[in-house]
Amino acid sequence: MIKNGKLFLPPSKDGSDFKELFKQLAAAGAGRPLGSDGFPAGPWTPELLAEAISQIDSNRIGVDLRTVQLWFQENEKGISTANIRWLARIFGCDDPMATSEWQMELSAAQSRLAGKRRDLRNAGSSVGIPDPPRTTIVDNETKSPPELARDTDTKRPRRRIGLARRSEALFSRGSPLNLPASVFAGATALGFLSYITGIHNATYDRPDGLVKQVGFLWAPNWTFVFMVLLPLFCAFVIELLGIWKNEARPRLAAQADRMQNDEAWERNVEASSYTYWAVFLICLLFAGLFQWIEVCLIPLVNGGGNYAMDWGKLALVRPEVISVPEAVLFTGIAYLYMCLCFYVFFVGLILLYTVVYDLWRVEVATKHRSDANYQHEINEVGLRVMRGIFRCTVLGVLIAICMKVQSSYLTSSGENVAAWLVSDMSSVLHGRNNVSDGAGYRMPTHFSSLLIVISTCVVFLFGSIRLRVGGRFRVLLWEMAAVVGLLVAGYLLIGAFAGFSILLGVGVLLALYGLFDPGFGRWRATELGNHQRVS
Repeated sequence: MIKNGKLFLPPSKDGSDFKELFKQLAAAGAGRPLGSDGFPAGPWTPELLAEAISQIDSNRIGVDLRTVQLWFQENEKGISTANIRWLARIFGCDDPMATSEWQMELSAAQSRLAGKRRDLRNAGSSVGIPDPPRTTIVDNETKSPPELARDTDTKRPRRRIGLARRSEALFSRGSPLNLPASVFAGATALGFLSYITGIHNATYDRPDGLVKQVGFLWAPNWTFVFMVLLPLFCAFVIELLGIWKNEARPRLAAQADRMQNDEAWERNVEASSYTYWAVFLICLLFAGLFQWIEVCLIPLVNGGGNYAMDWGKLALVRPEVISVPEAVLFTGIAYLYMCLCFYVFFVGLILLYTVVYDLWRVEVATKHRSDANYQHEINEVGLRVMRGIFRCTVLGVLIAICMKVQSSYLTSSGENVAAWLVSDMSSVLHGRNNVSDGAGYRMPTHFSSLLIVISTCVVFLFGSIRLRVGGRFRVLLWEMAAVVGLLVAGYLLIGAFAGFSILLGVGVLLALYGLFDPGFGRWRATELGNHQRVS
């Protein structure tokens, strides 16, 4: 029978399950267009059927080729409710009545397949055979709507969860408050320990007679970074990751259900497994263990060292405040906490990179679509991602600024960090030079903070290049880039000349404004314009 120039086979209604029914229809080529000679074009192949389903106008997300291949294979996999609809369109030859009949027949066949699987499991249980692992088979007649939303065509394979997925789970599993609160709680615990040991607010007399504040709570790279900036960074990454995984990606990518979408994302995360391990080892061994041994342990045990005096080495000059064993223990705990926190920070950067790369791949895979609304939606998602990356970039550079400011202050002539920055601002008016070149001191924090700036800016640059959002947003991207550039310039020039804090202050103020409004007033205007055009 011919319908709309295609081979049509009416539902047989012979009680076949989905596998049996689909095998017959695929072999006969039901729903395929007739050849130029008027004869059937041949049987379906997985590639041809996946392409035909993806070309249905109302099917915006298409179907995965792997899913269609599973229909052709002898296995326990069924078919999801969404794909029954598209398969009925194919076998019904785009005829409404025939499509409705085939949808009912395919649903009934799927229910029969599910029933057979249950009977096999029950039979195995009755003779003492352990139940096989449950397979994901859609039963339209027995499952509730929330369950149907979680059904898939494929069974999620049991895979070993490696470091990459465990690290990603820190940002995507559980409450969004868990990770930021954990970072804040660790910093709070260190603050209480500093009170107990007496180094929370401690000074020491330099040989030149200057009384310098070196207390733990006065160090912005240990208090402000871990109590404010890093928790905010984690919160923004968690927010952006949730938007991409749970809202934007299922809407844009060609996955027919939630589990397929999650599996595709997990493959992207696992593809960077070596990167996670490299970052983990660098943070734990070099930024943590080796740096603690060189900067704290050896100077405390042997005395001296070419490092500026700070709270970690206060036992050398103020033994009445804290003893060497207490200082070794406290600094060991602090550096362990620091290296774990910076691993979390770099995991956030890797995830931001993965989101950008994943969005770019979705955009490339769907570039053949000429739907203007779909392209506009991709641009909107791209801009939303860039707003999140901009916020994280600003916070990353601010973290590096706090680290370098504290390191530069320790070699300066300021009594405390705040007084040193204020004195530098006023030095421009009075013609003084309060800059210290730090001669004779090694400052590893300068190098650590530079790595943070470079890594953060690389992610921002990668997102700006890859996403290439629409022309009307390019001005906004340039504004974001200008703020990041000014902030990086302020970081690089810390301690370089008298009055550097003025440039640094301007950059920080603009960056703080960008945190609250990364669209710089343009985003709301754009949304308002979109609503007006729709209406």
